[in-house]
Amino acid sequence: MDFKSSDTITGPRAEDHLPHTAQAAVKIVIVGGFGVGKTTMVGSVSEIRPLTTEETMTQAGVGVDDNYGSESKTATTVAMDFGRISITEQLVLYLFGTPGQERFWFLWNGLFEGALGAVVLIDTRRLEVSFDVIGRLEERGVPFVVAVNDFPDAPRYPMEDLRAALDLPEEIPIVKCDARRRASSRDVLMTLMRFLHSIAMASASA
Repeated sequence: MDFKSSDTITGPRAEDHLPHTAQAAVKIVIVGGFGVGKTTMVGSVSEIRPLTTEETMTQAGVGVDDNYGSESKTATTVAMDFGRISITEQLVLYLFGTPGQERFWFLWNGLFEGALGAVVLIDTRRLEVSFDVIGRLEERGVPFVVAVNDFPDAPRYPMEDLRAALDLPEEIPIVKCDARRRASSRDVLMTLMRFLHSIAMASASA
């Protein structure tokens, strides 16, 4: 293709460029069932314009996808969400949100490659969906924290009751969050980074 001098070539926005002070990058995966808020979390906390792969839900998914508790949801992630956040001037997190519908879970294999840790988002209206998600992470040996997304109409339980229901070991952090709020989502990521640091320190001293 021939370009004329008057043609405009656009590229990344200035705010999308990687900070020049960045010295290390960590891949983090945000996982969970359908409609638990993964796309919302990536979008709220990302310092760059997030990449999303949402498609409109159609009648083809009726009877296939379990959207209980998310009946008003009209779009779903079919590949991944992607965002970025700088934790410090030197440390950058790359965030990958997985598709929640089970028929797209085969894509998780690629998204988990190279991931240092994960956030499991859960919805207390559909707690049973989280069992398979957590099981997959345990099978892969991926360290994770659990974040209980605060939906207005979701039942609220003591955190220790949720820990018992999910059969989580004491050392795995479980926190409440509002995925719509940048500060709350960032706190979840900081919880994960502290957890990963504690694992690294324990391994170094073993």
